[in-house]
Amino acid sequence: MARDLGPDVAILDLGMPLLNGIEAGRSIHHACPTVRTVALTVHSEDQYVLAALEAGFSGYVLKSQAAAQLVRAITEVCRGAVYLSPSVSRAVVEAYLSKTELPTDPLTPREREVLQLVAEGKSTKEIADILGISSKTAESHRMHIKGKLKIHETAGLVRYAIKCGLIEL
Repeated sequence: MARDLGPDVAILDLGMPLLNGIEAGRSIHHACPTVRTVALTVHSEDQYVLAALEAGFSGYVLKSQAAAQLVRAITEVCRGAVYLSPSVSRAVVEAYLSKTELPTDPLTPREREVLQLVAEGKSTKEIADILGISSKTAESHRMHIKGKLKIHETAGLVRYAIKCGLIEL
């Protein structure tokens, strides 16, 4: 849609089905580098804020404060600035001061997509249909994910996906 519509700003919820907001933001930045992205979310935890910024988001607004801050965030990112809800800016400052870096993600973007779909309860055939790949390729991705993460059961993959913010409870 970003490629077709060419917006100045895209507002993304981090908890979206099929492709979470972080991955959607990465895809938008790859396809349309001039489009600014703003996260609109319930997540105030440091890991989500840092992951969104690492993915190229220019704004981060909590839904509990959206009425007061969303318009300001859009205005700021259109000017080329970064806007963070005041209650999450602490996470960014602390991470900067402590030189905290996000742990390296062992998964490729495609593997993260497959993991999210697995965690959402999709079958291998459904994953293949959604992603436009063969069932054999979908199963191969699933096996690579299990190997890289050293997790061998679906429940463990679901827990990992929740912990990493790919899906919500």
